[in-house]
Amino acid sequence: MNKSIIDLVGNTPLVEAKTLIKNPKVKLLFKLEGHNPGGSVKDRAAFNMINEALKRGEITTNSRLIEPTSGNTGIALAMIASVFGLNLELVMPENATEERVKTMKAYGAKVTLTSAEEGIIGSRDYVENKMKSGNYYSFNQFANDDNWKAHYKTTGPEIWKATEHKVTHFVSSMGTTGTIMGTSTFLKEQNPSIKIIGVQPEDGAKIPGIRKWPKEYLPKIFNSKKVDQVIEVNEKEATDMARYLAAHEGIFSGMSSGGAATAAVKLCEQLDEGVVVSIVCDRGDRYLSSPLFKY
Repeated sequence: MNKSIIDLVGNTPLVEAKTLIKNPKVKLLFKLEGHNPGGSVKDRAAFNMINEALKRGEITTNSRLIEPTSGNTGIALAMIASVFGLNLELVMPENATEERVKTMKAYGAKVTLTSAEEGIIGSRDYVENKMKSGNYYSFNQFANDDNWKAHYKTTGPEIWKATEHKVTHFVSSMGTTGTIMGTSTFLKEQNPSIKIIGVQPEDGAKIPGIRKWPKEYLPKIFNSKKVDQVIEVNEKEATDMARYLAAHEGIFSGMSSGGAATAAVKLCEQLDEGVVVSIVCDRGDRYLSSPLFKY
């Protein structure tokens, strides 16, 4: 049967780390979200946010859609919007990688760049000001329940099934927090003893895709009760791990995935036994123009 590109979102592979864990009773599994058609975990949320808004009649092909993004969500929204014939403007910091900007434009989105110094917060402020005119619709991924529900519907069930219900720990970087909120909600419904570990940058560290939000910008979908532990990582750890994953595990990913893997390895070293699943949220080719793979 012929499929749409949208039908290929989700059902990403789970692979076991071969060199990182010494304890045979501890398994570290990586969920490879770069296998989504748009290249990242954000395809899931993008599809669910757009599809549900269309079903509710909140948007049509005449709507002017606008969304702030640090990259992956924008690419995912641009891809899904192209399939539905939607008019989309994406707003991101001007220091975003060239690959991201070009990919969004290739999918037909308009891209507006804001101050690199203000980062994603500046992009969010820009969109909020645009919204005041009343002529735009924003998905507001930071406060949109359809963001986390995408992972409740798909990511959580996939992990539960693929590990044959044996998953004991789930590790995810925290940006919009949609991935960790939705996956946590599903997994804890199946087994409340499953531990959910969020990954944040250390104070002063800048890791694309991972945030430690100021209180006034904390995503409204975030519920701290759904996260059992937070592990902080620094830029060097995230960079070194992303490079290690490519060179020794054959997993080509970005810096936030390196951060999550760093936290996952730290966690595994503390366990006597367990099945740990860590999200690899995108592909490394999205970072080739950045310093990440400049040795």
